[in-house]
Amino acid sequence: MVKVKTQFVCQQCGTTYSKWMGRCENCGEWNSLVEQAPVSVAQSSVAKATSSGKRLVAQPIRKAQADETTRRLTTGVSDLDEVLGGGIVPGSVTLLAGQPGIGKSTLLLQLAAYVARDHAVLYISGEESAHQVALRATRLGADSTETLDFAASTSANDIAATIQDAKYGLVIVDSIQTMSVDEMTSAPGTVSQITNSSNVLIRAAKSAGSAVVLVGHVTKEGSIAGPKVLEHLVDVVLQFEGDRYGGFKVVRAAKNRFGSTSEAAIFEMYEQGLRVVENPSAALLAERQSSDGSVVLATLEGTRPLLVEIQALVNPTSFGYPKRTASGFDLNRLNLLIAVLERRTKLNLSDKDIYINVVGGIKLNDQAADLAICMAIASAAAGKRIDDKTVVFGEVGLGGEIRSVVGADKRIAEAKKLGFTRAVAPKQLRNNQFLTPVSDVRGALIDYLRQ
Repeated sequence: MVKVKTQFVCQQCGTTYSKWMGRCENCGEWNSLVEQAPVSVAQSSVAKATSSGKRLVAQPIRKAQADETTRRLTTGVSDLDEVLGGGIVPGSVTLLAGQPGIGKSTLLLQLAAYVARDHAVLYISGEESAHQVALRATRLGADSTETLDFAASTSANDIAATIQDAKYGLVIVDSIQTMSVDEMTSAPGTVSQITNSSNVLIRAAKSAGSAVVLVGHVTKEGSIAGPKVLEHLVDVVLQFEGDRYGGFKVVRAAKNRFGSTSEAAIFEMYEQGLRVVENPSAALLAERQSSDGSVVLATLEGTRPLLVEIQALVNPTSFGYPKRTASGFDLNRLNLLIAVLERRTKLNLSDKDIYINVVGGIKLNDQAADLAICMAIASAAAGKRIDDKTVVFGEVGLGGEIRSVVGADKRIAEAKKLGFTRAVAPKQLRNNQFLTPVSDVRGALIDYLRQ
């Protein structure tokens, strides 16, 4: 009897080995090799492609554009439509990834109920039963339409056949990590199963013209679980961020073939589902108390201006090595700004524990938050407050200089709307009485931390 040879595939990078190893030599991950049966090939790939290939039928690109008569599917949430570039494109594949419990299934079930008013929608779950999804649909009020169907399956083959035959306008698959191809023996969630299942579903979506939304899991580090090729295969990658226990939740587009990646939709969770926050700036500043270490930052979430409170706490350290902690802000960037403060000003922070908090669960990716972080740390260290009607924004360089940022006019307009009277910012808008320009971080601390 011929012994069947097996191969060991790394679940992080997909590298194949003939024997098991504790650590992948390609990506350096430990215990990531899984035993799989190799796919038998009768002849080489080049020879097979040469003999079975057929000539493609090409057409002018203008004709292909003229034949496009379908319109985008609206989600019922204008902010989410902007993130998608105007709605869901028929025949596209969208990947929605986020932390467990943040509200991915809730958002997609609300979306499916709205789209089902005009199109047939299929919701496929590989994690929950029909009874579980029905309970959520009843709570969200999504059980009143007759064109919203449900199926429980983990077979990518069956789902692809259903997409091609049933002519659904929208198909939601929850989640891609639970899908498997019948021809492969590896377990669901492995690199090979995710890659092949995604390819099968994408081909079915393109041929049938149905829009497909895939739910993706994330790892402990926050990246999408599975191979990186999954993000390359799909048309749109949406990141669902925020605190799953409370606060605001933000949907961003990390990749979008049909629109911009600079937009963001801000939601808040209620018992009846997710709702768009109409005025997030006012909600974030509603419970603010004027104290040292508190600074209001004018930031941008995509193209939307947003005012958030930056809180800093500075205490003498009890150990030899000071502790730096940041919630909602990059820790490496915080350490860099602390080094700039120590080098370019007279603040001594080497024996201080520093804690930074962005109120509301917002995660800042804006370089304009540098000046607000610096002023909050200096305010907490010196015990001095900044004026309550002042907003701050600006990028800080290694030399302590304040650099210009994008969207300064939008930030100032949002601050004026909420009753602020002054903005401490870089010198980029001339003849603006609302703006108080600063050139370096030392001058900003001396001029505006006097109280």
